[in-house]
Amino acid sequence: MPRVLLSVHDKTGIVGLASSLHEMGWSLLSSGGTARVLAEAALPVTDVAEITGFPPLLGHRVVTLHPRVHGGILADRDDPDHAAEMAEHGIEGIDLVVVNLYPFAQAPGTEMIDIGGPALVRAAAKNHAHVGVVVDTADYAEVLEMIEGGYFGPGARRVLAQKAFRITSAYDAAIASWLAEDSADRAPASLPALLTLVAERAEVLRYGENPHQAGARYRLPGVESWWDSAVQLNGKEMSYLNVLDTEAAWRLVNRFDRPAAVVVKHANPCGVALAPTISEAYAAAHGADPVSAFGGVVAANGEIDSVTAVAIAAVFTEVVVAPSFSAEALEILCAKENLRLIEASSPYGSMAIDVRSIDGGLLVQTTDDVDEPLDDYEVVGSRAPSAEEWSSLLLAWQTVAATWSNAIVLAHGDTVVGVGGGQPNRVDAARIAIGRAGDSARGAVAASDAFFPFADTVEVLAAAGVTAIIQPGGSVRDAESTVAADARGIAMVHTGVRHFRH
Repeated sequence: MPRVLLSVHDKTGIVGLASSLHEMGWSLLSSGGTARVLAEAALPVTDVAEITGFPPLLGHRVVTLHPRVHGGILADRDDPDHAAEMAEHGIEGIDLVVVNLYPFAQAPGTEMIDIGGPALVRAAAKNHAHVGVVVDTADYAEVLEMIEGGYFGPGARRVLAQKAFRITSAYDAAIASWLAEDSADRAPASLPALLTLVAERAEVLRYGENPHQAGARYRLPGVESWWDSAVQLNGKEMSYLNVLDTEAAWRLVNRFDRPAAVVVKHANPCGVALAPTISEAYAAAHGADPVSAFGGVVAANGEIDSVTAVAIAAVFTEVVVAPSFSAEALEILCAKENLRLIEASSPYGSMAIDVRSIDGGLLVQTTDDVDEPLDDYEVVGSRAPSAEEWSSLLLAWQTVAATWSNAIVLAHGDTVVGVGGGQPNRVDAARIAIGRAGDSARGAVAASDAFFPFADTVEVLAAAGVTAIIQPGGSVRDAESTVAADARGIAMVHTGVRHFRH
């Protein structure tokens, strides 16, 4: 008679699984709360304590860690020496292990570190040639079908073993990350000496950066993300670039407390505006650069209403992401069957680290958040910005930090009117931003993501009519740029912080 060991924290579906196995002639072995649930369902279950001769010990820390349990799982059925040892020590084989682990990621803490569960899972997965392992309640029905159909063979067990090791690996990674939070074993800038990353596939994407590339979105187990609660209400499947651009847009629009709209193209903002209403903010953001906005991603930090929806529907747009959509807006936007609508109920939450792949490894840094206090900013020229200029400077500063370097951003009032990014020199970035701003450059303010190595960029901005500049400072030629600004009546502010984005 085959035997199954059932020991689960999440008891969803466990009675149904055990009942079906019992009806197919399986002997049920269990422990603790799982054994009680099965007994209460009038199923004939043997408690692990009956075969080990030990009750649960040390506050239930030691239950299944015993040779009569692990020997029954790990025994090679084709090895006569194993069979002899099992007979000598009264060990019976266990043919299926059904285990799910303490939910450590949801409630981190020492007592939520499962020991017996992962040991059972790993033992069964190692011996998948002879033993099946089930770690996900969603797999119960398929496993029962395979057992009943007589095709629960080595291939099927190998697939389940692979999943089991992925889950225990992610479980260990979550624990390691939690322990590292207060660890002294760290590299400079609060990066751990040993980085453990395990990600589970959350979404297969339409394609990668290009149609011939495969793409998928992965998530880190136990890490809360705005993507987890986001719902796609309309449109085609997301592609790699759709996700990348939507992430960039949602991240930037969540930096603003006032109603805001952001248009992103190829991970760069091309329109950003603040206004009393979302519809006004979108109109200003789109109007600043309608050419670049074609085929872009729109993000708003408030509900999309019918007025905004009509304006968006008039433009080819890939994705719209917002906290909510009015019923009228949904009716308007869903008429465009390919337009992806993402309802994001959670704000953007910055990860602690930024990771990129390089040959043979990873390049890791702490994330760049624009959270330096305004009190740290220094007016270095002879003229301080006016209140209106300060407001525009802060808008431009947040936007330039979200733009590929080298970057210059122009803002006029509550609207970003010109963006120049991704350039090998800062003068060209300024010229691009000015060209996109057009007549709106006159009276605008400018932000630069890094210092000015020469006064030439200041001179180009001044010639376009820029009245105030915000930049990190720190160049050996800062004085030259300040003198050039003073000579043209431009207010100059140093933040002391650089925001490169490559």
